[in-house]
Amino acid sequence: MLQEHAKIVDFIATADGITGRKKLQKMIFILKKMGVPFQEKYEFHIYGPYSEELTARIEELCDMGFLSEELEDKGSYVRYKYNVTQEGKDFRGTLKESVIDNPEIAAKLNEKSSRFLELTSTLLYFDHLERAEQIEKLHVVKAKLNFTAEEIEEAFGFIDELGQMKKLP
Repeated sequence: MLQEHAKIVDFIATADGITGRKKLQKMIFILKKMGVPFQEKYEFHIYGPYSEELTARIEELCDMGFLSEELEDKGSYVRYKYNVTQEGKDFRGTLKESVIDNPEIAAKLNEKSSRFLELTSTLLYFDHLERAEQIEKLHVVKAKLNFTAEEIEEAFGFIDELGQMKKLP
């Protein structure tokens, strides 16, 4: 039952901590779309793909002492930083192998901005559509963010790059 919790701890440890709830949501969604066996269900929400299950699991992991959650007051908003505790590192050991077969993927995702990951995850959410339709849908649901053609191309390139990294031994 706690295997899904252990996968999240493993990913956060592999990423060497994650700053931002939205960023964490998008990173897990992107990995799930890349075939990493995360089980959380996602729906489309105001900031793109969102999982209530993931939010609940993160809260549980913090309550169990496996993750630390630091709040950083930014004036107009609060930013959350998640790190794996020593208890979490021990708990991570319950997995037979890491959920991420290439740790560089976690680093690549973590170096991207929350805005970029929102763009990328939104495109992936609509990956069942043709590319032109994905872009059209993006402009409808994310009109306020005014993503440029260059940003969109960068996101598609990033998706391809992650796919290639996933295939490497």
